[in-house]
Amino acid sequence: MRWSELVEYCLAKPGAWPDEPWDDGVVAKVGPKIFAFLGTEGSRALGVKAGASREEADEWLLRYPDDAEVMAYIGRSGWNSLRIDGAIPDEELLEAVDDSYDAVVRRLPRKDRPAVAG
Repeated sequence: MRWSELVEYCLAKPGAWPDEPWDDGVVAKVGPKIFAFLGTEGSRALGVKAGASREEADEWLLRYPDDAEVMAYIGRSGWNSLRIDGAIPDEELLEAVDDSYDAVVRRLPRKDRPAVAG
């Protein structure tokens, strides 16, 4: 999967918008919350909320030990970095984006939820 396709997929989600809060790459947000860390063009990984808990997110590490890792700083909350040019099929990467988006939207206050997702 190409980085540009991943960005396009993320930003097509209801209420999604791009941000560069740290000037070192793009994140996709819904409301005020990040649901995907996209990096910069040419990035080889995607950061997503991969499970409700660290234990649930660890399933990715077991299935794809060479292509999934715990994200620095926020990994304890179930965030993983998934390699986009490795063994993880594109469909599973897109599903991971969907799951991350849904998990973030569920936790948003009603006022911040996109109308069609809420």
